[in-house]
Amino acid sequence: MLHCNMNVSLSIQLGLDDLIADLDHARKCGELGRLALLAYCDARSWARQAGVLSVAEYSMAMFSEEPHQSREVFLVRVDHLIEELKRVRDSLAVAGDQPGSRKLSPPAYQPAASFSHFAR
Repeated sequence: MLHCNMNVSLSIQLGLDDLIADLDHARKCGELGRLALLAYCDARSWARQAGVLSVAEYSMAMFSEEPHQSREVFLVRVDHLIEELKRVRDSLAVAGDQPGSRKLSPPAYQPAASFSHFAR
């Protein structure tokens, strides 16, 4: 059982690392379509698997609540998503370093604030 939990936790952490790297690369290259795909599909899917529902809800809200007013607004929202995913990664690493910790646990993650404060 311990081995199974470690594999799932490692998979979640590696998936997050890959997602952040993909988002960073697409952001630097200005690939809006790729950013949209990653932010909506991949980020939401990863967040649900990891149990980080606030990130999943923000990812969905980025596209379902209202259209983006401009490219800049979309990029600001993507930047906030990337920052939040990096905070989650940091909290997962800290949770994994605690003595007696058998798996990385998303409950150690606390969102910076409500995602509703992000630029619209």
